[in-house]
Amino acid sequence: MSEVGNGSARGFLLFLLLLALAAAALLRGWVEIPPRWNPWAPLDLGEPPNFLSGFKMARLRDDPRRCLQALETSQLRFDPVADSLPAPGCPLENSVRLRSSDTLALGGDFLASCPLAAAFALFEEHGLQPAADAVYGQPVVRIEHYGSFACRNIGGSSRRSQHASANALDIAGFRLRDGTRITLARDWNGSEREQRFLRQVRDAACGPFNAVLGPEYNAAHHDHLHLDMGTFRICR
Repeated sequence: MSEVGNGSARGFLLFLLLLALAAAALLRGWVEIPPRWNPWAPLDLGEPPNFLSGFKMARLRDDPRRCLQALETSQLRFDPVADSLPAPGCPLENSVRLRSSDTLALGGDFLASCPLAAAFALFEEHGLQPAADAVYGQPVVRIEHYGSFACRNIGGSSRRSQHASANALDIAGFRLRDGTRITLARDWNGSEREQRFLRQVRDAACGPFNAVLGPEYNAAHHDHLHLDMGTFRICR
């Protein structure tokens, strides 16, 4: 092997060694960095998302304790729900019942997988409310929704819907502080202001949620935004 090749190999090995040392330093607490920049620190849903948020969100899926710890940092009001099998083939695991948030009313309580609830918290505080303030100069005080849990397959297929594990939520509309009501069915192609708001909301949801499907996806979603934490990422 040439000297250049040997040098490249040594450089790569040195890089791997330094990377391993840096990881060990973080894990063992030898180096202190702010929690939001530490990939192994608990997720704080009150902090604006950054490039580590996706990694931290993924860790909530199989760790109910960690997920509930994250929810405690949000404005959500919720109750943990025991694992159960409410219908054959549709188990509920690592779930909560969302009742409201400190700033937002819901059109009825709903079940949610804990990761879905965490994504909802990020969406509300760091996506939905900033969009409402930017377009209307006031907050959203109520969300209208079609619910989350439904033991069914994806339409026209044999695959279970994310709704079958309370891992999806369908949002139909929003009410602003002054009473203005904005719905997907009526306002997606409404005034310029309504269209701008709803598209900003859709785009903001594409950060914390893995799948966001709205009126531009197909006719079945003409009246709501489908938000889920499934395996595939899509923003339509």
